[in-house]
Amino acid sequence: MSCWQQAGRRELLSWALYDFANSGYTTVVLTTIYSAYFVAVVAGGLPELEPGEATFIWTLAVSLANFFVLLSAPMIGAVADLKAIKKRFLLVSTVGSVVATALLALVGPGDVVFGAVLFIISAIFFYSGENLIAAFLPEIVSAQRMGRMSGYGWGLGYAGGLLTLGICLAYIVWAKGEGYQEEQYVPVTLLITAVIFALAATPTFLWLRERATAISMPCSRVSYIRKGYERLRVTLTEAVHFRDLFRFLIALVVYQSGVSIVVVLTAIYAREVIGFDSQALLLLVMLVNVTAAIGALVFGPLQDRIGSVPMLACTLLIWCGAIILAYVAEERSDIWIAGNLIGLAMGASQAGGRALIGKLTPQARSAEFFGLWGMVNRTAAIIGPLSYGLISYLSAGNHRLAILSALAFFITGLVLLLGVDEKRGMAAAVRDINSP
Repeated sequence: MSCWQQAGRRELLSWALYDFANSGYTTVVLTTIYSAYFVAVVAGGLPELEPGEATFIWTLAVSLANFFVLLSAPMIGAVADLKAIKKRFLLVSTVGSVVATALLALVGPGDVVFGAVLFIISAIFFYSGENLIAAFLPEIVSAQRMGRMSGYGWGLGYAGGLLTLGICLAYIVWAKGEGYQEEQYVPVTLLITAVIFALAATPTFLWLRERATAISMPCSRVSYIRKGYERLRVTLTEAVHFRDLFRFLIALVVYQSGVSIVVVLTAIYAREVIGFDSQALLLLVMLVNVTAAIGALVFGPLQDRIGSVPMLACTLLIWCGAIILAYVAEERSDIWIAGNLIGLAMGASQAGGRALIGKLTPQARSAEFFGLWGMVNRTAAIIGPLSYGLISYLSAGNHRLAILSALAFFITGLVLLLGVDEKRGMAAAVRDINSP
C-alpha cells in the first residue's frame, strides 16, 4: 500500500457491497431461475429441438458472452489504468447489466433468439463489471490482507445472493398459490433481481475512490486501444519475469472451467436428472450460498496464514468429492449433500483465486493484470459450459456423463496448481519497476 492512502472501513465496505449487489444476477440468471427456465420453457418446449439441444443453446449463449469479454477485457483494463477511469467503466457495466436483466422479463416460451441475445448482453456487462471491481483490490488493501478482504467480499456477495433468492422464493410461493404458471412468475423474479442489483451497488459509486493517476497520451481513442493491446502483448511476453503468475493463470483456466460448469448448469442438472422444480432449485441454491459464505469467510483468513496455494489445493479436493457425489446421485438428499460441498469449495476457491492474483500483481498495473485474470475466467467460462453442452448434445441429453467433464477439469487443475511457487511470485511482483 505504499502507492496509495489506506482505505477506510466505509470504503472497504463499499467495495465489498458490489459483490453483494451483483450476486443476485449470478444466482437468479446464471445459476437457477433463468437458466433452467430457458432450457425447460423458452427452448425446451419447441418440438423441432432434439434432446440435449436446448442445453447446448444455453451453454453456447454463455460461451458467446464470455468470448466477447475475453476479447475486450485487456483493452478495457489497460485503458482503465491509463486514463484512471475504472470507476467510470464500472458504472457503465453496472447500468448495462441492470437494464438488460430487467428486459429479460419480456422473454417467454419460444423466444429462443430474443432470450439468448438479451442474456448475452446482460452477461457481457456483468462479467466486465466483475473484472473492474476486482482491479480495485490492490489499491485498497495490502497484499497481506488481500485474502481476508477478498473473502469478506465473497462472503457478503453470497449474502446478497441469499437475499435476492429469498425474495424471489417468497414471491414464487405466493404466485404458485395464486395459480400462476412459470412463464408468469419467472419474469417478475428477473425484475426483482435488477432492482436489488441497482440499489445495492449504489454505495460503491458513492464511496469507492479512484486512486490511480491518469497517464498522458495523445488524445486519440485509437491510441488508447492500441496501447491497451500493446500492453497485453508486453504482459504476455513477460512470462519469464512473472512465471508463477502465469503458471497459476494456466491452472486457473483449467479448474475454473469446472467451476463454470457448476455455476451455469447446477440448476439444469438438478432439474433434468433428479426432477427439482423452481422452488426446490431456489432452496438448493440458497443452501449453497450459505455454505459458500461460510467457505469464503473461513478460508479467506486461513489462506493469509497458510498461503493461497495450499488452501486452493484443499478446495479442489472438495470440488472433486462434490462432483463424484452428484454423478452417482439417485435421491434428492444426495444433491443436497453435494450442494453443501459445492458451496464450501466455491466460496473458498473464488475468494482464494482473486486474492492470489492480487498478491502476484504489480500494484501500478492492477487493472491490466486483473484484465488478464478476467481473460482467464472468460476462457474457462467458454471451455467449461461448452464442453458440458457438447457432451450432453452428443449423448442425447446424458447429463451424468456431461458432469464428469467438471471432475476432469478439477483433477487437472490441482496437478497444475501444485507447480506454483507463491512466495517467488510475490517477490517478482514487488520487483517490477515497469511503468504503464
